[in-house]
Formats: sequence, C-alpha cells, structure tokens
Amino acid sequence: MYLTKKKWIAAFWAIAVCSSAPLQAKEAPSCPAVQQYGMSLKFQNRSAEVQALQLQAYNLATHRLKEILQANPQAKNLAIVTDLDETVLDNTDVFVSDLKRCEDYTDWKSWDEWERSGQPKLIQGSLEFLKFADQQGVKIFYVSDRSEKYRSSAMRMMKQLDLPQVESSQILLYGASKEQRRQSASQDCDIVLLLGDTLHDFSAAFSNKQSASERAEAVVQNKEKFGDRFIVLPNVSYGAWSTAE
Repeated sequence: MYLTKKKWIAAFWAIAVCSSAPLQAKEAPSCPAVQQYGMSLKFQNRSAEVQALQLQAYNLATHRLKEILQANPQAKNLAIVTDLDETVLDNTDVFVSDLKRCEDYTDWKSWDEWERSGQPKLIQGSLEFLKFADQQGVKIFYVSDRSEKYRSSAMRMMKQLDLPQVESSQILLYGASKEQRRQSASQDCDIVLLLGDTLHDFSAAFSNKQSASERAEAVVQNKEKFGDRFIVLPNVSYGAWSTAE
C-alpha cells in the first residue's frame, strides 16, 4: 500500500518530532503545530555532529586559556564568563518531553518547573574545561538568565553536576542586562574569555532586539574575537535567530 505525498510528509514529521524518545514510529503522535521544531531539536539532542561541535568549542577554549596563562604567568585575578543553558547545561530533554505531548516548547510553559527541579545534562567538554580553569586559579562567573527565585535550586543542581566555584557571588542571574552583569564581574577581575550559545552572551555589540542583518553586521565587525576571546556553542533549538524574517 502506497502513501500519498501528503500522508508521507505528515508521517515523516511525526517520526522526526518524537524520535528522541523511546517510542516506535507507529506510537508517535501527529503534532502539526510543533512539527517545525522536530528536525532542529533532533539535531541538537541526538546528533554526533553537535557533540563534536561542543567538544571542538571546549577544546578551543582550553587551548586559548593555556595560551593566555602562558603569556601572562604573573597575572592575577584572571576570570572567565560563561552562560549556563545550552553552553554548560543541556536542557533538550525538557524540550523533547514537550514535543512528545505535542506542546510548543518555545512557549516556555514547562520552564519554571524545569528550573525548580529539572535535571539537565552537561554539555560535552564543559566540565573538563571548567575544572581546568579552576585548577589554574581562574575565577569563573556563571552569567545566566535563569530566574533569581530559583537560585537555590540552580546552585544545588550545579553542585550535583560537580561544577566548580558554585558560589552565590559568582552566579549572576536574570535581572540586570548581561552586559551589566559582565561589567560587575570585571570590576575586580580581568575577563579573558567568554563562552555562550547566543551572541548577547559576549558583548553589548549584540542584542536580541537587533534585526538579523544588524546582528550579522555586528558579527563581521567583531570577527577577530571569535575563537580568540569569544567561544560560541551551537544551539539550534531556540534563540533570537528563530524569529528573524
């Protein structure tokens, strides 16, 4: 029995959306409202290519930090700034769970509960890099847009994942802009490396309010910093890019 073209496309998306879960294809629900997220989330959650890109980013970060330390053997108060979600923490399990229920995870209806009690995994390479920085006496600031009201939950989760330097003063959560929080961190430290999955994790030159063309132009203007001062992690699940026209 042959499928019509329309039925074949519907079946393809149903499998793509739900293939991250241990379901048989015939059990996968048809979710036309969320099918647009299926392939990108599958890539972010399951692909070896994303794993390779994550390792590549952290290998580069380690290489750059070694170079910086070798070039500045007497330097004190060196620091790095890193985002958390999709940079250190892999939250794709909650997005997959939403899609299994045919819910649009970009509505963020599940996020509060995830912040309160979710168990994210670590991004490949993140723990090794952060422990290396810690061993070298480099201060680590976690600048995240997680909610202040779940600070205790975030810190407990980070300690369970064995992340270093989980100190309240070094975890700068949502409130002031990320640039203001980075400036606060830089008052007593020399920030030598920044890590993130979205451009506003790095500089005030980038904003989620910019148009796609403005963001692209800002990338060109800062091109020498990528791989040198800015280390970008891949995130095709969500971001400012998703609303670009």
